[in-house]
Amino acid sequence: MIGEIDHIEIEASDATEMAEFLKKLGYEELRRTEHHGQSFELEPADGEGPIFEIHTVDGEEVPGINHIAFAVDDIEGFTEDIEEKEIDSIVGPYHVDKTGRTITNFRDPDGRRFQVVSDDEDE
Repeated sequence: MIGEIDHIEIEASDATEMAEFLKKLGYEELRRTEHHGQSFELEPADGEGPIFEIHTVDGEEVPGINHIAFAVDDIEGFTEDIEEKEIDSIVGPYHVDKTGRTITNFRDPDGRRFQVVSDDEDE
């Protein structure tokens, strides 16, 4: 079963500048990683709400929302379920060392990317 929104990834013209903007709005830096060069993860100060993952655009990317990720308890089971339902463009599950998460990506009918994540620390 799909869970709450885990994070929303935003591709920014300047990740550092975007992270500082979100801090002015009351977000706090959760962590920095080398994912996509340099990535910032920020969460609301009260801990209520999704994390924003921010990185600087690269190559053919454009500024905007890259994807919305939902938390799941059983990523393998969820991936098998959407495969059976013939959801488009499924990639995963696979582990991302830099973030410590296992993820599966898939596309909606218009081609937008969605993601489900399992935090390896929770396993």
